[in-house]
Amino acid sequence: MYYLIHPFHYHFMLTALLAASLVGITCATLGVYVVLRRMAFIGDAIAHTSLPGLVGAYLLGFNLLAGALVAGLATALGIGWLSRRESLREDTAIGIVFTGMFAVGIVLIGITRSFRDLSHILFGNVLGVSFTDVGLIAIVAVVTLGALALAHKELELTSYDPDYGRHIGIPVDRLRYLLLILLALAVIAAIQAVGVILTSAMLVTPAATASLLTRRINRMMVAGAGIASIACLTGLYGSFYLDIPSGAAIVLVATLLFVAASVWQALRRVAAQRRLP
Repeated sequence: MYYLIHPFHYHFMLTALLAASLVGITCATLGVYVVLRRMAFIGDAIAHTSLPGLVGAYLLGFNLLAGALVAGLATALGIGWLSRRESLREDTAIGIVFTGMFAVGIVLIGITRSFRDLSHILFGNVLGVSFTDVGLIAIVAVVTLGALALAHKELELTSYDPDYGRHIGIPVDRLRYLLLILLALAVIAAIQAVGVILTSAMLVTPAATASLLTRRINRMMVAGAGIASIACLTGLYGSFYLDIPSGAAIVLVATLLFVAASVWQALRRVAAQRRLP
């Protein structure tokens, strides 16, 4: 019991757990739509295209996450605009915006001549999260989850059959923009906890793990949020006792849970085949 309680005697560990859990639950819930729509690459794209916003804010002396938010929203809206008439596939639009914005970020890093100052953003520093950061993450979580709850039925339908949704009068394009904007908000909030490089995993891995356990979207969201919470808690324990980077530890636990779910599903499939006459 001592080993379970001891890490959370430290104030920074409690703050880190709260921040990571909020990020994990938000990303996992939103990630269900990402998995259903086969948009896994977009989380990685938004996380990386926030780089010019981060460096630009650093050069101008502004808040780094505010700069990342501007760049993330610009990326989301740019992808939506390029793919709005389906003349350009969404994955192609993502690739164009991703590489262009990331190149701008690399150029700006060259101007700063200091990679070390931005390393905590690139790789995450959940143990250094402040109460102000937690407040911002909580606001993003409430806005994102609230918007998903209000538009859940429409998003679910258009995720499975956008043509039918368009036929019955659902504003499919507006919903795509809404989802892209929510993705940008969630990714930028996650950057403070797990960093630019590892954010995509938190968006996709818990939701993908949940999709192996259930096919009902509501249960998938609940399972994904639970998996993300377990990954955050276990990862922080690992970070504390093994002295490893906390963001990487959280993502590694989430990946191990995905592997376990994959093995469990494979065993169930083999057992079902053996029961067949």
